[in-house]
Amino acid sequence: WYAVEFLSTLSGEMLVTMIYHKKLNEAWQQAAQELAHNLGIHIIGRSRGQKIVLSQDFVTEALEVNGKTFRYRQIEGSFTQPNAHVCQKMLTWACDAVQNLGKDMLELYCGNGNFTLPLSQHFNQVLATEVSKTSVNAAQWNIEANQITNLKIARLSAEEFTEAYTQNREFRRLQEQGIDLKNYDFSTIFVDPPRAGVDDETLKLVARFDNVLYISCNPETLRTNLDTLCQTHTIERAALFDQFPFTHHIESGVWLKKK
Repeated sequence: WYAVEFLSTLSGEMLVTMIYHKKLNEAWQQAAQELAHNLGIHIIGRSRGQKIVLSQDFVTEALEVNGKTFRYRQIEGSFTQPNAHVCQKMLTWACDAVQNLGKDMLELYCGNGNFTLPLSQHFNQVLATEVSKTSVNAAQWNIEANQITNLKIARLSAEEFTEAYTQNREFRRLQEQGIDLKNYDFSTIFVDPPRAGVDDETLKLVARFDNVLYISCNPETLRTNLDTLCQTHTIERAALFDQFPFTHHIESGVWLKKK
């Protein structure tokens, strides 16, 4: 046994993944089931080419934003915000920033819909994109569980969506999902990219929007992207969120408005 991963919720629900060098047998499974029962947790066992799910491979989180509770299915191995208390602060800040912007919103890198769900309350329509199948499936469950009717998810990378939006390439996936980009009147784009930041081509797309809401897990790539965006936009609001106390990591939030 060489690694263990924990996925927990504010309510105390816990999923533990134990990772091994050797193959897992029936004796391990019996011992793991007993441990799961005694501790009241979910357990997954992994080794090379092997995954044993004893009960389920997800937890269900509940986050409160401006007095409203949103439920999220968070799946083992997929990305989720690690600090739920700070995440609630981030969601509240983002929703406050988009008050009264109106029209429709586009989101890139939406994950399981962490920001998408509460932000959708402030727009007529929301179109969100995500490349991970696991995250898209979780987002679809979250949309239904929270009874949100003005939100659609497209399984595209940011680069692919840029090609579709600029009409440089057609994607059958959009048609299959009943998504017609001509039916949207976007006023705002929301991005929460990976540590590498927004790539150059996608950044050109971002700069076309009147309002840009940018959540970043890497201040250095955020600064590089802002050097470009500040040529066309001004920073209206900014915030820092310390998800990882006593480390150098910091989350940043910026709202930019077109000049």
